[in-house]
Order: sequence, then structure tokens, then C-alpha cells
Amino acid sequence: MTKNVGGIDRVIRIVLGLALLAGYAMNPGGGYSWLYLLGIVPLATGLIGWCPPYAILGFNTCSMKK
Repeated sequence: MTKNVGGIDRVIRIVLGLALLAGYAMNPGGGYSWLYLLGIVPLATGLIGWCPPYAILGFNTCSMKK
């Protein structure tokens, strides 16, 4: 797996994922609170640095290594 998620993209994904999981922690029994658990996806892709849809579509936000 070649990394395809770079700098700012990774930070945004991690922050978004943590915010969604914090929302779930604050309201675990609410009606649609299970949707907050979708925060696991951006958190995981941000931490790993690889996003399957990016790989399929050919996107790459990593900076080029010289």
C-alpha cells in the first residue's frame, strides 16, 4: 500500500474522525448517534495514510519525494 493521503489531508481526516467519535461519546444513546461511529473511517485513513477510494480513483495528496 503506497501512501496516498498527505499532510493537510491527514490532519483534517484525523480531526474530523476524533470530532465525530467525541460526538458519539457525548451522546451514545441518541437516535442517530451510531452515525458518529463513521468517524472511525476518516480517523483510520488519516492515521494509516492510505485511502482506498483515492487508490481506485488515482488521487494522491502526498507530496512528491525527490
